Amino acid sequence: MRAAQRYDDVVITGLAHVDAPHAVTSTELEDRLAGTLARLRITPGLLEKLSGIAERRVWDEGTMPSEVAARAGEEALARSGVPRHEIGALINTSVSRDHLEPSTASIVHGRMELSPEAANFDLGNACLGFLNGMNVVSTMISSGEIDHGLVVAGETSRFAMESTIARLAADDSTRRTFHEQFATLTVGSGAVAMVLSRADGPGGHRYLGGLGRASTMGNAELCVGQADEMRTDSSGLLAAGMELAGRAWKEAVAAFDWDAASYDVYCLHQVSKVHTRAVSDQLGLDRDRFPSLYPSFGNTGPAGVPTVLSKAVEDGTVAEGSRVMLMGVGSGINAAAAEVIW
Repeated sequence: MRAAQRYDDVVITGLAHVDAPHAVTSTELEDRLAGTLARLRITPGLLEKLSGIAERRVWDEGTMPSEVAARAGEEALARSGVPRHEIGALINTSVSRDHLEPSTASIVHGRMELSPEAANFDLGNACLGFLNGMNVVSTMISSGEIDHGLVVAGETSRFAMESTIARLAADDSTRRTFHEQFATLTVGSGAVAMVLSRADGPGGHRYLGGLGRASTMGNAELCVGQADEMRTDSSGLLAAGMELAGRAWKEAVAAFDWDAASYDVYCLHQVSKVHTRAVSDQLGLDRDRFPSLYPSFGNTGPAGVPTVLSKAVEDGTVAEGSRVMLMGVGSGINAAAAEVIW
């Protein structure tokens, strides 16, 4: 089956997330836009009411994506027990980048003092980048190219948030501008990293892979992001995303004989309250099995899915033997689902 990746020799040996230190509430953001909200006759409280996001996090001003990606990478590496020199590949999957060139991966590689033999590159696919990175590393392991690989993401939302606030606070901003850029105000910061290894020793949690599907024709520009802003057709993106998610999930269940009721936890890429509920309803999944990240952290892009998993492991929601589904829909539009046995 095309766009399907299944692995029987790959395990997760290290996983760690780093939370950005500063919380910014939706009320604070709206207070800074009070003049615009009044002029456009937009009811205060709309941001949290529609998104379900009470706050999102940001790093200290000037923090670079490579810095926080490397911090998460160091923690994941320490937890894995894998010697630094045995990491054969580093893939950075964040939307946020230090520069257009060189790759942010190369900077993380240098910060972590990884082996000169370790491949390193950026992989971008909006909010599904980390899941794609896991599959690339797993394929490299299965082919015998490497024994261990590291996937990282460091998301920094401060600049986009501040730029959007300034743009919306301008006298010439319109209701259309506000709605197009509303989603930018839901984005948060965070960092996460994962070590994947060959399953030929003790320890580790099985990564079995899964399936990806695309629906790009006519949908690629429903959400367009730049360093300083993101323009989104929220309703169009939600409708197209749910159609693709439903189709992809149906194909995956049939192809892999997945029993939805048998999964203990669903680690979902979380955009908002509306999106999270729509996914559970569209796929017929138990909403209580979706640990929530968005209310306090917002949409953390490709860092979201692995951060949900990392936090669920940390608080005991995911324990030894738990069956976990990693899943998400990303701009473009693409959808993916992958299976983990913890």
